[in-house]
Amino acid sequence: MAEPRRGGFALTVLVGLAAGVGAAVGGNQVWVVADLTRTEESASLVTSFVLRSEGASVPLATALGLVVLACWGVVLVSRGRARRVVAGLGALAALATLVTYVVGAVTTMRDLADDFDAAGLPGVDLDLTRWFFFGLACAVVSAAAAVLAVRSVRGWPEMGSRYDAPGEQGTAKPAEDPSNLDLWKALDQGDDPTR
Repeated sequence: MAEPRRGGFALTVLVGLAAGVGAAVGGNQVWVVADLTRTEESASLVTSFVLRSEGASVPLATALGLVVLACWGVVLVSRGRARRVVAGLGALAALATLVTYVVGAVTTMRDLADDFDAAGLPGVDLDLTRWFFFGLACAVVSAAAAVLAVRSVRGWPEMGSRYDAPGEQGTAKPAEDPSNLDLWKALDQGDDPTR
């Protein structure tokens, strides 16, 4: 079987982290705006609807983006099978972020249009914001980096065992130093503790 390639580690991780941050930030912004070119009374009503709407941003996209970031952090410090599992979890979270962006935009547009129709303002123009497109692009890049990580993680460098907790290294613990009282008792019995 061929040796897995080690290339692309730093670039994939950096791109994945940056894209995960962008997807998380974009999910917390307003995705849909209404055209306020109507009369002043209609404009104030439209503005109040947009400000009140819970669908103007999609917090699930932010939450999933943060899961992706957490997975990247664990991939950096783990080894072996656990690392591959976490890379797979990160890829699933990144793909879910991408799906959330697409479904969230469609749902938000539809819900706001229904709200305006119910308020007697049919045909209000709704537009997706730059934040949505920025977050969507970051979600696409994040998903691509996460899938690449799943394919390549076996060949990536790992942290050495010197970073493990002391009990996990498999070495025997050194004998505890005897207390002063034990040393005096040994001297009383004729043992020389300096030998």
